[in-house]
Amino acid sequence: MNFKELLKNYESQMIKDLCGLLSIKSVLEESPDTPGEPFGAGLRESLDYVLELGNRYGFRTLNVDNIAGHIEYGEGEEIIGVLCHVDVVPADGQWDYPPFAGTVAGDRIYGRGAVDNKGPTISSLYALRLLKDLNIAPDKKIRLIIGTDEESKWRGITRYFQVCPMPAFGFSPDADFPLIYGEKGVLHIKLTDKSGSVVTVKSGNRHNVVPARAEASARSGLEKEFLEYLSENALSGSAADGVLILNGRGAHAMEPDNGINAAVMMARFLHRHADSNLLRFVNDVLSDSRLKHAGLAFSDPEMKDLTCNLGILEITREGGFACLDFRYPIRWDKERFLESFKRLASEYGLTAEITFDIPVHYIDKDDPDIKILHEAYIKHTGDVSTPLKTIGGGTYARALRKGVAFGIHFPGNEEVVHRANEYIAIKDLLTATAIYAEALYRLACEK
Repeated sequence: MNFKELLKNYESQMIKDLCGLLSIKSVLEESPDTPGEPFGAGLRESLDYVLELGNRYGFRTLNVDNIAGHIEYGEGEEIIGVLCHVDVVPADGQWDYPPFAGTVAGDRIYGRGAVDNKGPTISSLYALRLLKDLNIAPDKKIRLIIGTDEESKWRGITRYFQVCPMPAFGFSPDADFPLIYGEKGVLHIKLTDKSGSVVTVKSGNRHNVVPARAEASARSGLEKEFLEYLSENALSGSAADGVLILNGRGAHAMEPDNGINAAVMMARFLHRHADSNLLRFVNDVLSDSRLKHAGLAFSDPEMKDLTCNLGILEITREGGFACLDFRYPIRWDKERFLESFKRLASEYGLTAEITFDIPVHYIDKDDPDIKILHEAYIKHTGDVSTPLKTIGGGTYARALRKGVAFGIHFPGNEEVVHRANEYIAIKDLLTATAIYAEALYRLACEK
């Protein structure tokens, strides 16, 4: 069957459904006093929207406590899972199109979540719809599982698997093609500085995003020097009445060097003008995402470098804190690193606290199920040369005992995750849907 050709009949409705989902501002808002919307109205609305689409297209659906759910097709005891999420990171940076509108411009669809992860959610739903409309009856259950706080604490998916059984195998369309068989561990550390500072700084709001903007209040008289600093480093920003603004470039924390960290760049300027332990530490230790200057670098032949992203930096006259996101490879000596890092932080008068840690996720790349996914990708792209790989990102694949990340980013495409003007090309949306339909057909109908 030529799934890609058949999908042309669904293109306009798929785009409409995706734009509707993109128009919902589904950024996490903690609402513990609102039982029906524990993560905020936007996330509840997004979950309801996808489940309602599932109902409309004739599938069985389940809502788990308004924080997770699934869309199901097929029969049998064994479950194949496709794990997606409808929460998105904040729309920082300068956008050419409204981040929460779902804008079709040329051959692209723009909006926060177009790639991460609303586009893949709609793509996966249409893969199921294609199988159903072709009267292909799987002898296994296929479940499109939807979480609502993947970008933060994974409480939605955790609760889901307290209520529903674990799939025998599954994938998360939340990374790269051809396939991701290993994901680095994710470690968050909070640095706290109890000493005050003559300057205030605020930058970033998520561990896993390279901050795109930093604002500082400093003594007057620094404006001219700050503007020169911006010019020397090819940065944009402003300076007036002691308020300094620096614009960087957002990116996903799995590769901090894809962005320009506004917090780091602000600290590199300010540490010379303010007696702040935290600013000095950022400048001396964190300005290199590989920690080479601090002598703490590590690289594994298969999963590559240990990386560090300064995601949040806040300094007041009473003290300050920084939130760091480390992506660590297999074979890394975590305990030895933590001992050295905490000792180094204390030398700067800082305390270091681990706030989050999930281990490395790794599946044998020669597993038969992985081969099925890879063959589905090759069939619809003709790409036999791009190797399977590991990444620094953390996807819902690691919520499974046996799971991998599978698309939706194609080799050679621009990296737009967590950046302003996030978009997905319509042709890539259709190709990915054909790949997912092929893979699910082979996993649930042929085996």
